[in-house]
Amino acid sequence: MAGQAERLPAQRSGTFLLGGDLPVVRLGYGAMQLTGPGVWGEPRDRGEARAVLRRAVELGVNFIDTADSYGPYVSEEIIAEALHPYGDSLVIATKAGLVRTGPGEWHSVGRPEYLRQEVEMSLRRLRLDRIDLLQLHRIDPQVPLPDQIGVLADLKNEGKIRHIGVSEVSVEEIEQVRKIAEIVSVQNLYNLANRQSEAVLDYAEREGLGFIPWFPIATGELAKPGGPLAGAAKDHGVSPAQLALAWLLRRSPVMLPIPGTSRVAHLEENVAAVEVDLTDDEYDALTKAV
Repeated sequence: MAGQAERLPAQRSGTFLLGGDLPVVRLGYGAMQLTGPGVWGEPRDRGEARAVLRRAVELGVNFIDTADSYGPYVSEEIIAEALHPYGDSLVIATKAGLVRTGPGEWHSVGRPEYLRQEVEMSLRRLRLDRIDLLQLHRIDPQVPLPDQIGVLADLKNEGKIRHIGVSEVSVEEIEQVRKIAEIVSVQNLYNLANRQSEAVLDYAEREGLGFIPWFPIATGELAKPGGPLAGAAKDHGVSPAQLALAWLLRRSPVMLPIPGTSRVAHLEENVAAVEVDLTDDEYDALTKAV
């Protein structure tokens, strides 16, 4: 029990071994909000953005998820400013495969030469020799899949990527990818109110792949007064967002939520979700609410 008490807050969410060899604390941090409106340009307060990252690490978060397209480039730059030189246990995941033409605008580009260029640039911005987890942000339907995954496999063989992941994919697409290269994670839209990727999550759990839900604390109608999430949150004395995170952590041992924020106080609130213990009845009621 003494060892348990010594753990930092986020570490109480447990750990998961990405690829069987890379331990990450299950409650991570998503760095998309370290940018301006529409995930474009500079944040309102760059100093606060750096403070959020440093506080996350202080709270025991060791898994930070970003992408070259966040800003673009701004999120990766701020991570390096705030946290480099990195601690031995810190795992930074980034993504390539989306280009930006303005706020809220995203376009898939999976040409091998482009993906290689972006990985090289992410290494430079993050001040890394190797990216622990490089995720293909989207499969580009205009480029053969073996070309897109193949260049990431080449970069892995060159020692520039440790592990490969994919984002917004179906089970069928994951199986196609795995015929080309080994992957360790899947990042799909998933939260209590939107569980369209249930089959992908079940597949990830069966195959031992990390499942990284983006937009993890969207609660929608469930959190409105009189809704099931609002009532349960009131009973626990926590926010609906904290309860939604607690539900995700309970849902599967491969679940790696990455709630993001640009404020230290909100970060601390999110991390406190690890203290919420749902009873079986509460978990079942929330699961059936959608």
